[in-house]
Amino acid sequence: MKVDNFRLQLGKQEYIPIVIGGMGVNISTTELALAAEKLGGIGHISDAEVCYVCDQIFSTSYTTRKRKKYSYNVNNPDKSDVHFDLGDIAEAQKMYVEHTVSRKSGNGAVFMNCMEKLTMRDSSETLRARLSAAMDAGIDGLTLAAGLNLRTLDLIKDHPRFHDVKIGIIISSLRALNIFLKRAIRLRRIPDYIVVEGPLAGGHLGFSPEDWKTYDLYTIVKEVLDFLKSEDLAIPVIPAGGIFTGGDAVRFLQAGASAVQVATRFTITKESGLPNEVKQHYINTEKENIVVNTVSPTGYPMRMLKTSPVLNYSIRPNCEGFGYLLDNKGKCGYIDSYYKALAAKEKGQRLTITDQTCLCTGMAKYDCWTCGDTTYRLKETTNKMADGSWQLPFAEDIFLDYQFSEGQHIEKPSLAEKVNN
Repeated sequence: MKVDNFRLQLGKQEYIPIVIGGMGVNISTTELALAAEKLGGIGHISDAEVCYVCDQIFSTSYTTRKRKKYSYNVNNPDKSDVHFDLGDIAEAQKMYVEHTVSRKSGNGAVFMNCMEKLTMRDSSETLRARLSAAMDAGIDGLTLAAGLNLRTLDLIKDHPRFHDVKIGIIISSLRALNIFLKRAIRLRRIPDYIVVEGPLAGGHLGFSPEDWKTYDLYTIVKEVLDFLKSEDLAIPVIPAGGIFTGGDAVRFLQAGASAVQVATRFTITKESGLPNEVKQHYINTEKENIVVNTVSPTGYPMRMLKTSPVLNYSIRPNCEGFGYLLDNKGKCGYIDSYYKALAAKEKGQRLTITDQTCLCTGMAKYDCWTCGDTTYRLKETTNKMADGSWQLPFAEDIFLDYQFSEGQHIEKPSLAEKVNN
């Protein structure tokens, strides 16, 4: 049995049941999303730090302008004055989405991963601006991530595409799904799909730091499927986290899932936004180098490589330029940790911060090496070069391996591609 024996039905459209997750900041690039779309699957882009992403792609100056506007405040631990310009957010989001969807060439779809926890000093209005602009620009689907998104649907209920665009929710428990569905049913807008993300996923985890090890994806997926059946709700369920082979995917599809979401193996593709040297680091990593820590100011546990440069940060908070994690009062855990460490530092000592990190800067600079639990297995998926480096596959190589391989077999990229690497 192969993944290709199954199809994902969303409304009237049928897809290859492979979804590439939305990895930010700009790891899931336009090119990576389009690779999945061209092959009939679904690719995500992420709107994490979208203004900064546009600055890198289109040479805009959103970040520079914001930093200059609030330059008077850089040494002030009180960030309550710092706000994003909602017009800039909408403009950047629309530019990024149009840039991507205008290049579609297949029968698949491009979705956007929208993170509730990117509070951006005004959680409701900045999220409304991002969601509305993405719909204005023609995005095929919105995946609501990083939080319960209890009021997210209310923010866009009056948008003309509210019932047209595909809307999905990422959850890590049946309880979280139940909470979201209560509001969705009142608005008569149940999700078009549900991504169930388990404890082996990369980046932030939807579990407490103490109990993530006690859960497994298959059990949660079965609970969700059984619940939906009991409630007579025909919503496609898409498992995510730790699905490394086509055989892994088939196990979930045979159990009743409609598709799978995968990401780890795509981090090292040519289309991924990670710098090539970081991709090599991912492939070379060993299992013991993968950790779950609590350094994220969001309060969520986060899986990353323990050699991530961001873990050695002691930089001044860059909220005037970034500030994507500032809450509605202008606070962030890293600000508190930075100024506490600064006050305790004696003359001649090196400033050291161990409990939190400046995630906005770390993600923007590709210094926060978030990863899935199976990252240490990446070396099984590609070829080693004569100089000791690893071949970087195309996204198509990996997509087709998921689609057509059987069991635990992994088809490595062809040697012809290796010569041209």
